[in-house]
Amino acid sequence: MFNKGNLLLAAAIFVCCPTVQAATQVGRYFDRVVTIIFENANYADVMKQPFFKEVADKGAHFNNFMALTHPSQANYIAQTSGSLNGVSGDGKYDLDVPNIVDLLEAKKISWKVYAENYPGNCFVGTSSGKYVRKHNPFISYVNIQKNPARCANIVEAAQFDKDAAAGTLPAYVFYIPNMDNDGHDTGVAFANNWYKQKFSPYFNSAKFMSNTVFITTWDESGSFFGKNQIYTTISGPAVKPGVFTNALNLYSLMHLMEDNWSLGNLQKEDATATPIPNIWQ
Repeated sequence: MFNKGNLLLAAAIFVCCPTVQAATQVGRYFDRVVTIIFENANYADVMKQPFFKEVADKGAHFNNFMALTHPSQANYIAQTSGSLNGVSGDGKYDLDVPNIVDLLEAKKISWKVYAENYPGNCFVGTSSGKYVRKHNPFISYVNIQKNPARCANIVEAAQFDKDAAAGTLPAYVFYIPNMDNDGHDTGVAFANNWYKQKFSPYFNSAKFMSNTVFITTWDESGSFFGKNQIYTTISGPAVKPGVFTNALNLYSLMHLMEDNWSLGNLQKEDATATPIPNIWQ
């Protein structure tokens, strides 16, 4: 599917480990989702990048998709709790609110957060190397940060490849690139090249993608002025490629998780969000 020159790398990931992919919780549209969020780029600038353009062309691409606010952090919170929950800037928030993990666990849907350079051990500091807390919404939820069992599901991102090889990736995957790889400190071209190198082997693996979709999105546009339009594409064999013009936002992605696994909702903006349209094969 993506850059056939990477197929050998894809094979190296999976052939080394004969374990069959672990069964995941069957969903309405997909059994596993991998969400990856990049940072601070205007829609038009992202579409000029070759790999992001390729992902868009081969997936369900939304050209009328909006972030909710500026700066970054509240958009991450909204996408995982159905509300801005009073977050109005980037800071050290401890939020005693329900969130997507509550819904997932109530239906026994497995989940894990893979955060690059995350130091582990329920670290609640604002940063560590190229890791920043403001891009990891899950550690801001009190019922995760104070629960060792839940907090153990936030791991350093190197574990992603190990779990993929072992067939133990969960159903709900939230992957957080560091401040270089998400483009925050480096720009959209750097993020494009990192994404291609890191994830095209997975896109190219029919075995891996058989029950999986990738959500590639941004936290906010690169400008605080004008509409807050962001690049968002959903990719995978379950998806019907095309450009969809529906007016959507980050709450729509949380609504999709709820719809896919019949999770119910948090009775916030997630409940009334415009649904993702019929993009399914």
